[in-house]
Amino acid sequence: MNSAEYLLASGRKQDKVLFCENARFTYADLHQASRRLAAELLRLDVHPRDCVGILDNNSLFWVCSYLAVLKIGAVAVPFSTTLTPEEFNRNARFTECKAICLSIRQYKKYASALPASVAMVFDECLDQEGPLAWPAESKDFNWDQDAALMLTSGTTAAPRAVRITHHNIQANTNSIIEYLELNHNERMMDILPFYYCFGTSLLHTHLRVGASLVLCNSFVYPEPVLDTLEELECTGFAGVPSTYQLLLRNSSFPRRVKKPLRKIQQAGGKLHNVLIKELVACQPQARVYVMYGQTEATARLSYLPPERLPEKLGSMGKGIPQVQLRVLDESGNPVKPGEVGEIYATGENISPGYWKDPLASAEKFINGVLKTGDLATVDEEGFIYIVDRKADFIKSFGFRVSSQDVESCILELEDVVSAAVIGEADLVRGEAIRAFVVLHPHTPLTTEDIINHCRRRMARHMVPRDVTVVDSLPMNAHGKVVKSELKKYARPVPQEAS
Repeated sequence: MNSAEYLLASGRKQDKVLFCENARFTYADLHQASRRLAAELLRLDVHPRDCVGILDNNSLFWVCSYLAVLKIGAVAVPFSTTLTPEEFNRNARFTECKAICLSIRQYKKYASALPASVAMVFDECLDQEGPLAWPAESKDFNWDQDAALMLTSGTTAAPRAVRITHHNIQANTNSIIEYLELNHNERMMDILPFYYCFGTSLLHTHLRVGASLVLCNSFVYPEPVLDTLEELECTGFAGVPSTYQLLLRNSSFPRRVKKPLRKIQQAGGKLHNVLIKELVACQPQARVYVMYGQTEATARLSYLPPERLPEKLGSMGKGIPQVQLRVLDESGNPVKPGEVGEIYATGENISPGYWKDPLASAEKFINGVLKTGDLATVDEEGFIYIVDRKADFIKSFGFRVSSQDVESCILELEDVVSAAVIGEADLVRGEAIRAFVVLHPHTPLTTEDIINHCRRRMARHMVPRDVTVVDSLPMNAHGKVVKSELKKYARPVPQEAS
């Protein structure tokens, strides 16, 4: 089945689907807008397998553009609205977009960077009368054809796009709906951009069950978001670690009672145990789902059942329905409890590979098995505990140190809003541990207090040599800390005397 038909199959025409800042839209509105966009794309001679970019904040226009692209058999390419014009131009050329659906607001920002050959569909077409189209599904439709290209590179790396098929989307969506037990009564407060696979998965799952989403395009100030969450009686909330660090340490979230809120999703990186405890304690009426995923797996790979959180704190659980996860050592053998290996994933949600990058695809995908690059251990029941990304391990005094363990220790101090740890070259230690922290305003806590706390709680080789206080940590468009930016502040290695 075409994924546009799959996603819209359950929504009842009269039910609300999207709550935007100044508008409410029903499933009937979404169907109509999607038909309008499909007609515009067909008028521009967009064919199946052509790439079509989408450039806007979360909106009715974004959603109907996405559905229209899927429906006509083209390939959706969501672009981040945080890109510079140069980065956007590079990515649009790399993916060979034939057309781009973009809002007038985004056009003003990126007009100079639009490739000359690309056709454009503007959001204003939704306010204009015009043809509608919704082609009948072809009898030879192949659900293993690409549905989307999800760009994953940072601002300095060469573009990399993950191929996501119709089969991938539907398999992962079915799995997520099953373990979250979603139904048409859900109302998701969505602060995650749809160009991010976590955000896209929220769109997929809630459309599929005929539920609704409340779209919020700014989380700089969380209080208005919390006001809206309460006013619209949202039943679901989802975020990455930085989301919950802000909510728990620098907002009124812990003091508010949000009775309708019954499902909280966390993914996009490890949320430290102390913050998970705070999250569960301040929202006892909600089920907290700690999850793990990758863009190369469409979105989700594992989850920890909320009822197992107290006894399995720190675990990312086991594979979601229809996904198999293994932790293997360097010889390809399953690790024993306490041993560390790499996570390998198998399932119908695993991407077929990267767009136009056979070498990287061959390294990451082996006969349909995804090498995640995440190191982990297991317990006696097979629950998986991520240790760190391979790239984030620090070799201090000959010991391998997980940056996440050091960050967790620092975050035990309540006046620390957020923390990130990197390794710096050091003649004595091999790598010295350096921590960057954001503190509450007017806190009496000092950097020496933080180092002393770590000395009391951890072994010598895990204690930071330096702690640097910053106003904020560098984040990418998905709300993840960009440690490569922090490493630019690394101190030069002193030269030994000759």
